[in-house]
Amino acid sequence: MKIKELRNLTIEELAAKEKSLKEELFKLNMQRYTDRVEKPHMFSDIRKDIARIKTILNEKKENPNVKS
Repeated sequence: MKIKELRNLTIEELAAKEKSLKEELFKLNMQRYTDRVEKPHMFSDIRKDIARIKTILNEKKENPNVKS
């Protein structure tokens, strides 16, 4: 996901997005340990998206008056 798209989301939407990405990462890890993963590049992509979301959430919590 692009950072500009994430900045337009509300805190609740970002939290929901983070939760869904964590679930997806969990499923990928389960595939890793049970059988082969079809898209191994998704591990790093999902981790980076989670980090982006956490960064934006922290920014919004520190400066609630500033619209990003």
